[in-house]
Amino acid sequence: MLVTGGEAGGVHGEGIGAAMAATPFDSQGHDRHEGPGDISDVKFLTVAEVATMMRVSKMTVYRLVHGGELPALRVGRSFRVTEDDVQEYLRKSFYSAG
Repeated sequence: MLVTGGEAGGVHGEGIGAAMAATPFDSQGHDRHEGPGDISDVKFLTVAEVATMMRVSKMTVYRLVHGGELPALRVGRSFRVTEDDVQEYLRKSFYSAG
């Protein structure tokens, strides 16, 4: 609820804090909905970049994507894979001999 004059406490004892919480921006003007999981924080990699990172061929990356083992986003005719998904795949695939 937005307080527009009158009592400083607003209606039903709600203070300015309640009015601020209702707005989509914080006191510095940043979007309250943006957080650690915000899409602008995600780093997208091309298939070639993933292949280089994993030291495999691009065809291997395409096989992983088409096989559903590595999540990917389709952008036009290209694929993009998040860096976090690559790290997660490598973490799950790690094999300890011994």
